[in-house]
Amino acid sequence: MFHVKQFDVIVVGGGHAGCEAAAASARMGAQTGLVTLKRQSLGVMSCNPAIGGLGKGHLVREIDAFDGIMGVAADYAGIQFRLLNRSKGPAVQGPRTQADRKRYRFAIQNILSEYNNLDIIEGEVIDFIQAGTKILGIRLADGTEFRANSVVLTAGTFLNGLIHIGDVRTPGGRSGEMPSIELAKRLSEFDLPRGRLKTGTPPRLDGKTIAWDRLEKQAGDEDATMLSFLSSGPIARQISCGITETNERTHDIIRANISRSAMFGGYIEGVGPRYCPSIEDKIIRFADKVSHQIFLEPEGLDEDTVYPNGISTSLPADVQEDYVRSIYGLENVVILQPGYAIEYDYFDPKALTPGLAVRGLSGLYFAGQINGTTGYEEAAAQGLVAGLNAAAESLGRDQISFSRTESYIGVMIDDLIMRGVTEPYRMFTSRAEYRLLLRADNADQRLSPKAIALGCLGEKRKNLFENKLENLCRYKSELTSVNYSSKQIADAGFKARQDGSRRDGFAVLSQLDGCFDEVAKRLPNFPEIPPEYLVQLWRESLYANYTERQSNETAKLKRDEQTIIPANFDYDDLSGLSHELRVKLAGQRPTSIDQAGRIEGMTPSALILILSRIKSGSSQRQML
Repeated sequence: MFHVKQFDVIVVGGGHAGCEAAAASARMGAQTGLVTLKRQSLGVMSCNPAIGGLGKGHLVREIDAFDGIMGVAADYAGIQFRLLNRSKGPAVQGPRTQADRKRYRFAIQNILSEYNNLDIIEGEVIDFIQAGTKILGIRLADGTEFRANSVVLTAGTFLNGLIHIGDVRTPGGRSGEMPSIELAKRLSEFDLPRGRLKTGTPPRLDGKTIAWDRLEKQAGDEDATMLSFLSSGPIARQISCGITETNERTHDIIRANISRSAMFGGYIEGVGPRYCPSIEDKIIRFADKVSHQIFLEPEGLDEDTVYPNGISTSLPADVQEDYVRSIYGLENVVILQPGYAIEYDYFDPKALTPGLAVRGLSGLYFAGQINGTTGYEEAAAQGLVAGLNAAAESLGRDQISFSRTESYIGVMIDDLIMRGVTEPYRMFTSRAEYRLLLRADNADQRLSPKAIALGCLGEKRKNLFENKLENLCRYKSELTSVNYSSKQIADAGFKARQDGSRRDGFAVLSQLDGCFDEVAKRLPNFPEIPPEYLVQLWRESLYANYTERQSNETAKLKRDEQTIIPANFDYDDLSGLSHELRVKLAGQRPTSIDQAGRIEGMTPSALILILSRIKSGSSQRQML
């Protein structure tokens, strides 16, 4: 007879989704159990050793605004920080860090150990305790049962996971770990819509056998942009990556062996991520390209393993060795672990509520790759949502939802539950119609008040945020209390329309070209503001004039959802529309703007292009 322990929330799986879900649940005050196969595997980075990026960095900052753990761990482990799209506007810039795998895993495990109401349980979950449509807990392979008011399932790539290296297939959830077969069978009893997806990794290289002295180096940013609002700068020693590229010989080797690839040999039925293709995909899809760039990313400060970002593969091990050694600087490289593709079960996220609860089953939540997404950041953001809501349900509180207007998390959840997925879902800034407002830099201003209202923001974080907000309001008030003529602004060396109007200090900031340390010297009576606050106010000033326009465009789309799209509408003639959307639109032929909006990958800007063309065509016919 096994002892049965009662929790408020049980989280199954210790990947990025599971760790974030467990932490969020515990912060909400719920007694939480986190079940994982191995305690030491909590926080493992299964694929690339990096956190953040375009769109993904926004998600990390939003998780951090809820006192989440990913950003803090990434900053502790970060060995190279870069702000992607630095030359573009703040709205589409993405903070990213390459991480030391061991340090990241240590940070996650250390943070989780500090939650008093969180228990870590080792074991394999094979069954649910169920009464009718109510999930009451979980059962482990050894027969142990744990009861809970809510269960969050974050199975990652483990459900019927199958690893492919050429024509060799091995059951596995990731390299060296067995898949979840019994749990997958149990889930099939729920009769939920499901399918197969695949992802892949490149071979891991021995850094001691790379000719680093012959390769181009890429250093991080001198002024590092951190992923957590708590961090002031890097903690670990910073390193450079190496850059190389494939060549015609590489491509010839791959083409000659393409039929031996698991993907092209017909061994894989699951759909892979289009925006992170394997090297085989690249060679076939972009046949005109003579080379593809590769970033050689060290996986840690005290280990020699290198991750060659850009050459994921499912080719046989011997072919991998041949094509890798054809690459400049890698002629004598030793492969420590072959690259592989992994295929796994996922469930259609259209079966979920906005809180990521499974419709028709009380007390069960899904988060992460089980919902058809790809990426650490997407998984962790779903973990946050599921953990918050599982705790809320268990504690008798209302569902917590995120809207498209307030967060990238809301964009992702809405995309998943409204449109579903046909390929692994990845976050991009282009998916957000409010992206000028949903910037990485203001994630705490957008979401931390919500976290405070829910009671899931720690006291330290709450005090820091409220102090920051108070200072921003005070400095903005000081800026609006001074004003300048167009001539004064121009004479000070800043851009300004010579329209005779006066602008207050806040509006003047939008005219700046980055000379923040000069503005108080050049303009009389301009308030002395600390640089970190001045930069933030500049970003807000920069986009102030677009806020109303963007809101109006979205409202316009709402009004025009029922606009009919002509049957013979020529998408190829519409400049500004991506090739991907042209193909989807031409193939599916939506009959209205509303239907077009539900096509996977559709963006608000694309809908506005279509709507404008329809209306311009209608106006021309009326004139005739």
